Amino acid sequence: MHSALPALLAQYSQPQQGPGAGTTIVYLAIVVLTLAGMWKVFQKAGQPGWAAIVPIYNLYILLQITGKPIWWIILFFIPIVNLVMIILVCIELASRFGKSTLYGVGLALLGFVFYPMLGFGDATYRGGAAAPAADQLKRGAA
Repeated sequence: MHSALPALLAQYSQPQQGPGAGTTIVYLAIVVLTLAGMWKVFQKAGQPGWAAIVPIYNLYILLQITGKPIWWIILFFIPIVNLVMIILVCIELASRFGKSTLYGVGLALLGFVFYPMLGFGDATYRGGAAAPAADQLKRGAA
């Protein structure tokens, strides 16, 4: 009588393969779509579109577009803090394009959906900081 245990264990000792071709194609499609959306957002803001594909430099340009200090780049390298920073920058980016705070959170968390919507949509870059709603109400009433 031979034990089936060696055959059973042998199937688990094989090295695991990487992601399949379908997974890789979907991943690359998402990356290309996101970068294309960022490229268009950068162009709408008057910056070079190619800057979206250059690591770290794209953060520099994003901070310029949102009017944040350049030294904030350092904060993107600190774990946990970087998550807060990207949310804050995306909220400001959304407001510069006339979008809501919730849209900015969407940019941060689901960039592959919201960057193409912002870049290829009809939103226009408004330049300086968008006035908060309370300030707009005060100016309208005065």
